[in-house]
Amino acid sequence: MNKKLDFNIPDSLMESLAAIEHERWSHWQKYLHEQCKRNEDGSLTIPADLVSRWTIQANTEYFKLSEKEKNSDREQVLLYMPVLKDFLNNV
Repeated sequence: MNKKLDFNIPDSLMESLAAIEHERWSHWQKYLHEQCKRNEDGSLTIPADLVSRWTIQANTEYFKLSEKEKNSDREQVLLYMPVLKDFLNNV
């Protein structure tokens, strides 16, 4: 199912937002890989303390996060704002 059609999002907006999302994901993956132990077979092992921390964060609703954790999410939202502002100014 093409969700883009469900929301009638213009292709240009969809592609701009998708590019930002890919950059966000790529940045996270690079960070994650840097935190891990690289095994001889090429696999990665996430340290137990990070697994615990990230599991708790993933299972916590946004509004129950610490302000530091919320600020991290807010920083990511700011990456989307120029694209959305430009789009809204041109509709």
